[in-house]
Amino acid sequence: MDSDSFAVPVRFSSGTAAPRGVLPPGACDSHVHVYDSRYPAAPGARLLPPDASARDLRALQQRLGTSRCVLVTPSTYGSDNRCMLEGLAEMGVQARGVAVIDGSESDGELQRLQALGVRGVRLNLSLGVTGGVDWLEPLACRIAPLGWHLQLLMAPDLLAAQAPVLRRLPVPLVFDHFGRIAPQQAEQHPAHALLLDLLQSGRAWIKLSGGYIVSASHSVEDPALDALAASYLRCAPERVLWGSDWPHATASAGIQPMPDDARQVDRLIDWTRQAGGAATLRRVLVDNPEALYGFAPAAPASKDPQAGDNA
Repeated sequence: MDSDSFAVPVRFSSGTAAPRGVLPPGACDSHVHVYDSRYPAAPGARLLPPDASARDLRALQQRLGTSRCVLVTPSTYGSDNRCMLEGLAEMGVQARGVAVIDGSESDGELQRLQALGVRGVRLNLSLGVTGGVDWLEPLACRIAPLGWHLQLLMAPDLLAAQAPVLRRLPVPLVFDHFGRIAPQQAEQHPAHALLLDLLQSGRAWIKLSGGYIVSASHSVEDPALDALAASYLRCAPERVLWGSDWPHATASAGIQPMPDDARQVDRLIDWTRQAGGAATLRRVLVDNPEALYGFAPAAPASKDPQAGDNA
């Protein structure tokens, strides 16, 4: 496929070309958000991006070749999940949700979220305005009966300091944005060693999302990301997910340039090529999201695409 022949602009994504490789059927973007100004921002929210709808997200899926997604309630809304749930309803059965809760919700409310497609909760200790490190155990205990996971985002020093707590939590853990590990901290910071240990022991999952956030150059093109991605894929390929982080709220805030999501897919293809090729790409985009989020098994491709094959 000639990527230049598929030139469709998508809101909140630079570039227009499709990825250079064809993604497998059932490919999942495991980290996206929707925003709607009808829902008020939480007091103290630092990211206030423009509206980004489910319709915009579908345009991104068409450009990239994904068909499934995981909507995460962003820090903008605190523990108000209404915008995420509305997007989840619009995206239908090919979507799952990750909510933000404060732990006071009734059993009935949590069961309602489950029925609507929620499969985990996020505790954002980087830009979040809801919760603190002392919420780790209470939240984990609250969601354990549902079989949900706890998705975490925190600075490496804080992550390393919480090692004893993280090891005893009664739920799977999901770390987004490369675990917030900067490429230069790979093999150097104790938080990176902790993440690898949690992955290898089957207690955690890692999202290869937000590479442009952790990169010193704020670019997914940063070659320093290669070794960091390889460390996770080499350690536990069955525990690795991928997410675009669309619509890139930090870019809208001017913190870094707006990324090209097709290039983000290209970079994933680069990383998986070195770790098993098309089989690993399918594992990251299809098999692993099915296992974690409970998607129905995707139909196998008649012929697995070769990563980077433009034919």
